[in-house]
Amino acid sequence: MRIGFGYDVHPLVAGRRLILGGVEISHDTGLAGHSDADVLCHAIADALLGAANLGDLGRHFPDTEAKFANISSLLLLKEIAQLLQKNNYRVVNIDATLVLETPKVMPYAEQMRQNIAAALGITPAQISLKATTSEKLGFIGRKEGAAAFAVALVKSEKSESNLE
Repeated sequence: MRIGFGYDVHPLVAGRRLILGGVEISHDTGLAGHSDADVLCHAIADALLGAANLGDLGRHFPDTEAKFANISSLLLLKEIAQLLQKNNYRVVNIDATLVLETPKVMPYAEQMRQNIAAALGITPAQISLKATTSEKLGFIGRKEGAAAFAVALVKSEKSESNLE
């Protein structure tokens, strides 16, 4: 078993869609970034890559490459799932937390879990998703951005002596 931690943050700006967990949420601002800026998927991606010692999101999907502009982060998770499988890892579980003041996202949590599970080829029961505010403190509290944290547990399908 191996554990990984992921964190991501993006600024909220006018004129962008707000995508979280692959769900488009109606809001007056969205997250800025090269891809769809889905902080939840990005934190999960980094947690999975870290658990398998495969680098980070920027290494595999650099923001300098035009082919990743506005790409769905669910597609990035699908590629990460394939990378994990290629390296003989399977996802055991994911625990993630979204941090933003508004909008309330828990009404969308089940669809987010389903989207992420489908992208990774796992069940929604393997994903725990929580949301909180920063109690009006800092850049999140001022509604300038959103963040996400995630931990992931993966299991190697090869012997410990073969792990590098």
